[in-house]
Amino acid sequence: MQIFSFSPFGYEGALVAVEVDLRRGIPAVDVVGLADGAVKESRERMRSAIRNSGFPFPPERVLISLSPADLKKEGAGFDLALALAVLSANDRKNAAGSEHADPSDAVLVMGELELSGALRPVKGVNAAATTAAQAGITRCVVSAANGAEAREVHGMKVFAAANLAEAYAALSRPELFTSGEPVGRSSVPPGAVDVDGVLFPALRADGDMRDVAGQRRLVRALHVAAAGGHNVLAFGPPGCGKTLAMQRFPSLLPLLTVEEAQSVTRVHSVAGLLSPQQPLIRERPFRQPHQTASIEGMCGGGAYCRPGEISLAHHGVLFLDEAAEFKTSVLQMLRVPLESGTVSLSRAGRTTVYPAQFQLLLAANPCPCGNYGVSGKLCLCSGKAVEQYWRKFSGPLLDRVDIRVPVSVPDERSADAPYRCSSESLRVEIARAVAVQRRRQGKRNAYLIPQEVVQWCRLDTAGQSFLDTAAANNDFSPRAVSSCLKLARTIADMSGSERIAVAHLKEAIDLRRNDGPFAFFGGDV
Repeated sequence: MQIFSFSPFGYEGALVAVEVDLRRGIPAVDVVGLADGAVKESRERMRSAIRNSGFPFPPERVLISLSPADLKKEGAGFDLALALAVLSANDRKNAAGSEHADPSDAVLVMGELELSGALRPVKGVNAAATTAAQAGITRCVVSAANGAEAREVHGMKVFAAANLAEAYAALSRPELFTSGEPVGRSSVPPGAVDVDGVLFPALRADGDMRDVAGQRRLVRALHVAAAGGHNVLAFGPPGCGKTLAMQRFPSLLPLLTVEEAQSVTRVHSVAGLLSPQQPLIRERPFRQPHQTASIEGMCGGGAYCRPGEISLAHHGVLFLDEAAEFKTSVLQMLRVPLESGTVSLSRAGRTTVYPAQFQLLLAANPCPCGNYGVSGKLCLCSGKAVEQYWRKFSGPLLDRVDIRVPVSVPDERSADAPYRCSSESLRVEIARAVAVQRRRQGKRNAYLIPQEVVQWCRLDTAGQSFLDTAAANNDFSPRAVSSCLKLARTIADMSGSERIAVAHLKEAIDLRRNDGPFAFFGGDV
């Protein structure tokens, strides 16, 4: 029997063949194949676990080879694979392994051993099982806590063991490996709400858009953004409610489809953030990193290329509150992932590509002191200071933000002061737009490529004339024009219209146009 384990590296990782040779010599255990400290320490854990599970440990000199030999291996996930490989080698030597499976058979094994022989869960099981299935390996042995995670991989038969003895017994009994029923793919998350065929997560008491008062324009902007996946920048003085509104944004987002959930789950599995109670992530991620986040923390990195915030936000939302307080290098790093939907990391001659198709929400003050343009308050910032404050974002980054919303502190005397709108009511139009987009193009409107914009965002003569005039008056870039078309397509989808009307274009341009502090950039963004 061929025993494989998994070495995580970036999004892909690699399968590792575990081979054991028992030879004459002073009893010892040697591990070769670029094993790191945690893997080498597996020797002692494995020895104690085997003996405490009632098995004899080979009295010979044990050589364990991990191949490919030029690939560095790390983590405690090799413990179980090493122990089972040693026991299988000992059986073969004693001619007692005839009852085990065909030697040409292959099985993926992952788990950390306690000294007693009990198994602990490890990270990366979803990624390991997916990689194994792609390589034609259809069976895997994991800890009981990782069993549901492994079963979410299509075509994988799983045995979830509580201890080493159970795992060893399973090797000779293929009937114990079952595919089961994938928990995440077969069931709707508790409390999920079906709105016209589109599933939404259950509303939480502290997650309803109704908490946002007197901000009709901001709520409408987030409404459109949720329907089409558009990026948003809200800027206004402290206390105006922009942060509160954006933290309520997840209540407007539909659940992930099964295909989307599988890639999101793999990223979180590699990062070690997957809960045993949630083997398949169905709610869209919402990541809110602190302003002190580094480039490595945002895009990923480290010796083994762990995912960063933008990959953890894949198919979800990345919210940067007080966005101007982030390092300029961090903000500029977002430009390529926003365009490509991926982030490429390279370390020590190896490269990995993480998916990073996220929706960007930005919240910022209008100036360093927060009072620029606020009626009744004095701004202490010079014009140069305000200009430098906004130039931190750069024109190319802001050009990738579809919706820009100036937000003011609600006036109790205004007509919008009593305005509140629940997430439940907003979901109706969002569901309509999401269903249309899934049928028509299989993706959200914000991610349409230029050829698809031409195909799905056609205008009649009146609409084209209106857009051309607006683009000239606002000095829109080609990307800004494309952004307006995609916004108009989303607004039309929300209203149930197959045709983009002038009214849809007018609202889209109003959401996109340069306002307030953007004047410092001229008309370029």
